Amino acid sequence: MSDFNTKMMREALALARRGVGKTAPNPAVGCVIVRDGAVVGRGWHKKAGTPHAEVHALNDAGELAAGADAYVTLEPCAHFGKTPPCARALVAAGVARVFVAMVDPNPLVAGKGIEILREAGIKVEIGILEAEARELNLPFIKWIQTRRPYVILKSALTLDGKSATATGDSRWITGDASRRLVHRLRGQLDAIMVGVGTVIKDDPQLTCRVPGGKDPIRIVVDSGLRLPLHAAVFNQHSAAKTLVATCSGDSAKIASVAAHGGEVVACAAKEGRVDLEDLFEQLGSQGIQSILLEGGSHLAGAALRAGLIDRCMIFFAPKLVGGVGMGLFAGQGVLKMADALHFEEMKVTRCGADLLVTGVPVGKSRD
Repeated sequence: MSDFNTKMMREALALARRGVGKTAPNPAVGCVIVRDGAVVGRGWHKKAGTPHAEVHALNDAGELAAGADAYVTLEPCAHFGKTPPCARALVAAGVARVFVAMVDPNPLVAGKGIEILREAGIKVEIGILEAEARELNLPFIKWIQTRRPYVILKSALTLDGKSATATGDSRWITGDASRRLVHRLRGQLDAIMVGVGTVIKDDPQLTCRVPGGKDPIRIVVDSGLRLPLHAAVFNQHSAAKTLVATCSGDSAKIASVAAHGGEVVACAAKEGRVDLEDLFEQLGSQGIQSILLEGGSHLAGAALRAGLIDRCMIFFAPKLVGGVGMGLFAGQGVLKMADALHFEEMKVTRCGADLLVTGVPVGKSRD
C-alpha cells in the first residue's frame, strides 16, 4: 500500500464523515477522483434517496474522470435502488482503477460491484484503510448483518463511580465540553433511549442542541406506562417521533400516549419488564440502525446482562461524591471478578476537564 493511496483514501474517509447521521438507512460513503496525482473530483453521500458519493465525485470531475483513479470508502453499489448502480457509473465514466476500502456487507452488493468493475477491465484494489472504513459505518454493518441496531451506552460518572448523589441529584456531573460532544453524537445516531424513571426524575428533552443537528428518535422504555403525559418528550417542536416501549396491555393508557403524539411499541414481557431483545428486534425492523442508550441504571443494567451493548462511552468528571450514591448499573452483577466483562479497543481521551473512556464490552474475562 503506497503512502499516496493511503493519503487519498484518508481524504475519501474525511468526505464520508460529512454524511454521518444523515444517510440512514444507507451507509456514509466518500469518494475522490484522482488524475495525474491531483484530485479532480470529490463527493460524499449526503442523504438517502439522493445520488451516492461516486456520482457526486464523477460529476465534479467531469471529463477528467476518463482514465483517472477512484478512491471510495465502500464498494460501489451494484443494484438499482432509489438511485442507479454506482459501479456502472464508474464504468461509463471510463475510470482506469478503483481503490476500495472495504467490501459492502449488504447481500445486494457483497462483491457484485467489484465484479462489474473487473469485468469492464477496471483494476480494483481492496483493503486500503479497511479498519477505519468499518469504524465509520459500524451501525450500518451490524444492522445489515443482524437487523438489530448498534447500541452505544453513554454515562457520566464521578471519579468514585457515582452517577448521582444519594438523593438522586445528577446535574451536572460533566462539563460543557462533554455535554457538547454528547449532543453532537445525538445528531449522528438514529435514536436515543432512556427508561421511564429518567423521564419522571429529570424530564429530559432528548434532542440535539447543536446548530444544524437533527433530533434523534426518542425511545422511552416504560413497562407499566407510568410516563407522565406532560413530559417534555411529547411536548416540543421536533420532527423526530417519540416511541414508548411497553409490555402493558392497558388500552386506556395506550390510547392516551397515542393521543399525545407517542407511538406505542408493544413488547413481550420478561420478568414483568419489557423484553429488550424483542424491543431491539422491532426497532431494527423499523430501520433504526443506531441507539444512544443514556439511562437510567435499571435500563443500563438490563441491557448489559442481555449482552445488547456494543460500545460504552463513559465520561469521568474530576469530582468525588463519597458515601453511597448511585452507580452505573442496577440489578445483579457478577459474583466473581473472573466473570467480569472487560473492555477491548479501549481509548482514553480528554474532553475539557473530563476523561472519556470508550471501549467494547466483551464476554467473560480471559484473565
